Amino acid sequence: MDPAQVEALAEAAADGIEFDGFAAEAEGDGYVLATDEGSKRVVHGEDLDDAAAEYAPYVTNWYFWHAEAPQAEDRWAFLRWLEGADDRRVRERYEALDAGVTREWGQLHVTVTVDDTGSRRYAIRHVDDAGADGDALTDRDDPLDARQIAKHDDRERYRPLKTAPTLRTGWRFPDLGPEEVFRAVDSFYPATVANWHREREGELDVSHWRETIGRQSGIYGVVDTWDRGEGHEHVDWVAESCCDDSQCLKRREWQYDDETELDVDGGASEASRDEGDATAGGDGVFPCREPCSLVISAARRWTKLEGEQSRTYEFELTPSEKDQIEEIIDAVADGRTEEIREADVYDGANRYRARFLRAKRFDDEGNLSGVPTDPEAADAQANGDGGDGTASEGSTADEDEAAEEASD
Repeated sequence: MDPAQVEALAEAAADGIEFDGFAAEAEGDGYVLATDEGSKRVVHGEDLDDAAAEYAPYVTNWYFWHAEAPQAEDRWAFLRWLEGADDRRVRERYEALDAGVTREWGQLHVTVTVDDTGSRRYAIRHVDDAGADGDALTDRDDPLDARQIAKHDDRERYRPLKTAPTLRTGWRFPDLGPEEVFRAVDSFYPATVANWHREREGELDVSHWRETIGRQSGIYGVVDTWDRGEGHEHVDWVAESCCDDSQCLKRREWQYDDETELDVDGGASEASRDEGDATAGGDGVFPCREPCSLVISAARRWTKLEGEQSRTYEFELTPSEKDQIEEIIDAVADGRTEEIREADVYDGANRYRARFLRAKRFDDEGNLSGVPTDPEAADAQANGDGGDGTASEGSTADEDEAAEEASD
């Protein structure tokens, strides 16, 4: 027992202690110590050292949470959640901490242990590296290194969305203190702890689609024109595209507006949230309180694309080729293209299968089955008209935007 802990216990007992099943108070020249296990001891002041040693788990636990753990409410709550402080009594919790208590936060695998003085130490690694030998991982000690790790995925591609399930592997923070572990987690997943805590306290300020879109200006103000009094199916498409677990680890709490929920499932059950289940309902442990910048940027693009008028095209395809096009779209949408082996020619999204389809069905201009996207523009070009590089009346939204950027 550290003498500083006994000294702090004596000082705090003057005002009374009641914490995590442990109580202590000054009585005359001595002290009364008691626990939720039913034990109680009255000791003289000079015997406090021995009594504190008998109650060591309770004393060191109290000391850690009041002298070492960060006192900000959200950080305190997060650290207690990490070790399951509300689910186990102190002695049972210490037994678990001796072996290491692990929680997952997004793609982070966080393990908490305790030393002889009750101080907690924290280790973080990628969930996919949970069983990896430490020698196979690169050790980090500065929690702010998490910012650099989070910038790119395993293929060195930039990660614009920090809560995307693409965090790189191969690293670990083997020994962090209570303040350091929060800084590392917050660097990997900014503001997730704060929003998680606000939600637990019933104070999460959710900004729904209509409210968020109404605040957009400049080039993003166009998204507001997507609402044409035709329901919210388009916002369902946005949520299904961007907010699924395969794209983002947050749990979407925003809806169309205060009174209209989206048809796409977006929230875990209340019981699952209380338990801190990171996979409850297929949704993340930390909430998403508003459409993020990536969603707004994508919605701007879709606003322009959805402004196009539908056309009817007639293609020559075999049934297997139609199935193959559908498999290709699914594979790209689900990010599976890198997983499809070159030898697996039975998968419609196989590279060689796709190249064969292109060789067979694309003409020299890249038109599927020889059918131009804009037949009128193709005819005009064939007749020598419309060759000034400007967007034609029948051009696509992508072509119009490319022409706008070129003119700028």
